[in-house]
Amino acid sequence: MKNLVQARALRSHGRIKRKMTEAERRIIAAQGYVELGLFDEAREELAPLPPEMHDRVDVIEITLLCLMGGHRWAEALALATKLCAQEPSEPGGYIHAAFCLHELGRTAEAVDVLSRGPATLRTKSVYYYSMGCYHARLGLHDKALAYLDRAFQMDGELRHHAKKDRDLDCLRAQLETHPA
Repeated sequence: MKNLVQARALRSHGRIKRKMTEAERRIIAAQGYVELGLFDEAREELAPLPPEMHDRVDVIEITLLCLMGGHRWAEALALATKLCAQEPSEPGGYIHAAFCLHELGRTAEAVDVLSRGPATLRTKSVYYYSMGCYHARLGLHDKALAYLDRAFQMDGELRHHAKKDRDLDCLRAQLETHPA
């Protein structure tokens, strides 16, 4: 009995390697394809998975990223909404849902989704950056600049991204002279 308990403990700590299942291999391969921007290949890896596996959070996330990569915003929004329902305290689904809404021309709804999201969203620089972009597109420039200032304080690299972001064209002059 003691050896069985030790074996379980070692396995749970990753010291004993077990053979990867075909489904696990497919999910890892799909993740790799997504990272390379090969969205069709990623979806091909996921297609043969049993139907119940398509409800797993990791598979939903990969499929969502594939749809977003293919600019299939309405389908991606449906999956992002499902992700929010399955993991209501995780920020990712809300960020993706808001982006899809924005791309569908529903920017005010995108702001609403982020505003109603979990408190964990407010620990992410992408939350503030997204809110800044969306407020800029809505013509609320002062609010947009305040959100962007916070995003830049949290992640200075976002300032470089902002220089090329078309959503911020209306704030280009302010961003170049605005300290942060």
